[in-house]
Amino acid sequence: MDTELFERVRSRVQASVSEKRYAHSMRTAKMAEEMCLRYGVDAEKGLFAGMAHDLCKDCSDEALFSLAAKDGCVISDLEKRIPALLHGRAAAVVLHESFGVQDADILQAIAQHTLGDANLCALAKIIFAADKIEPGRSQSTDEYRKRLLSLSLDEMTLSVVQENIDFLTSRGKQVAAASLAFRDSLLAAITVQR
Repeated sequence: MDTELFERVRSRVQASVSEKRYAHSMRTAKMAEEMCLRYGVDAEKGLFAGMAHDLCKDCSDEALFSLAAKDGCVISDLEKRIPALLHGRAAAVVLHESFGVQDADILQAIAQHTLGDANLCALAKIIFAADKIEPGRSQSTDEYRKRLLSLSLDEMTLSVVQENIDFLTSRGKQVAAASLAFRDSLLAAITVQR
């Protein structure tokens, strides 16, 4: 990974989000790096994608719609109702357009880290999970992370996705179709692996 690119993007993240969000981004980056080493994925890509995943988290709704519209994917009704769900897709567009990031795995990982999707690459699974289990999250004790990281990549990711679905359901919130497809694709992959 190009250290100059990393530093340029890191500076942009730091300038674009709150101090609390920046700290979360850096914890996610370290968590993703650790997970990449554990699961045999390029750790530099994990560090970069984790650091950059929330680049557009504090953007206006208008900016999120404008940026996400450039990725060629449909904006779902749920995303129209809750534009903040588009922040990963928007970040991937900014990284591609403004920083020249071409790596398909990095762009997918950042674009899909909020809701997930069916058949994601290994890096995207790691970023999805790292975002939700980094040490600053209330449920993420050392024991919790140790248990998750003892599982295979798909099993660990499935556990995190299901926990997220259960959390939303318990609060009467809609679960995105992409999240359900993500869960189902992980279940299918685990069944094949067994």
